[in-house]
Amino acid sequence: MFSTLPNSSLNHSRLLADIGGTNARFCLETESGKTDAIWVAECGQYPTIGAAISTYLTLPTTIAAGGEVVKRAGIAVATPINSDVVRMTNNHWAFSIQEMQAQFGWDALTVTNDFTALAHSLPYLLDTQKIKIGGGAAQKNAAIGLVGPGTGLGVSGLIPCGAQWVALNSEGGHTNFAPTTDIEVEILNFARQRFSSVSNERFLSGPGLVLIHEALTQIRRRTSLPITPPEILENGLNGSCDLCREAIDTFCGMLGTVAGNLAITLGSQSGVYIGGGIVPRLGHYFAESAFRARFENKGRFTHYLAEIPTYVISEQFPAFIGLSAMLARA
Repeated sequence: MFSTLPNSSLNHSRLLADIGGTNARFCLETESGKTDAIWVAECGQYPTIGAAISTYLTLPTTIAAGGEVVKRAGIAVATPINSDVVRMTNNHWAFSIQEMQAQFGWDALTVTNDFTALAHSLPYLLDTQKIKIGGGAAQKNAAIGLVGPGTGLGVSGLIPCGAQWVALNSEGGHTNFAPTTDIEVEILNFARQRFSSVSNERFLSGPGLVLIHEALTQIRRRTSLPITPPEILENGLNGSCDLCREAIDTFCGMLGTVAGNLAITLGSQSGVYIGGGIVPRLGHYFAESAFRARFENKGRFTHYLAEIPTYVISEQFPAFIGLSAMLARA
């Protein structure tokens, strides 16, 4: 349940879906701001997004919540939306918006980028749905920045426009990585042996965390078996692997620089929010990491950035809030 959304009345339940590179999340909005029948599925377990939706709509919990009378749907996907045909960047799903609407007989279907939907949630997040990491008070009527490492790196922002907000349809995660420290220069040189262009997403993502670990393994002249992002996080946080801990530290520092660059670019004096699936897993360690120091480390603009608050989104399903706000205004 979430509050303070734009007023809207529902004659039928709405289907809301947040489709990432790894997981797909579904729910029904049964009343304005009230969700039910939340279901999370692995994208790899279904050949198409349509198959996943069909499965969701036939679940007993979905039917009981009103899934049989869905007339409108909002879907957020982790890929650019440039035409009727949508192809996912980090998984195998592709679909036609018009064909999907016809397949399920919906009166309306809104498809948007996942970080555009997430950005729309930011003004409606309660204090219990976010964690402040440094900075001063958020200024009113100023831009808000958003960056989130997960399967990929999402970037967006909100620009105030009268009484409403305009979300940026950005693919800023694919901007080129700029090293700040000597070790980051070495990590970049390692990655350049593999990629012709090294974006921020190459490092600030789940696969990026593995790439940082691989680079450090070579730089420190160590040996290491293949490792997954969850294993790096677990081994680094529990202190059982110093190389995993260094990978996490490096990751947090890089993210601080990217978030600070976004704050300066947008003038995000209402704050910069950190979304995605990785940072919330770091817990209190993130607040103690180099993230905030690197966020503020901008020479003559250090004081400017020191006043800008940064927040970690702790709400489990924030994209549902953003989709609800978008559909309420449509």
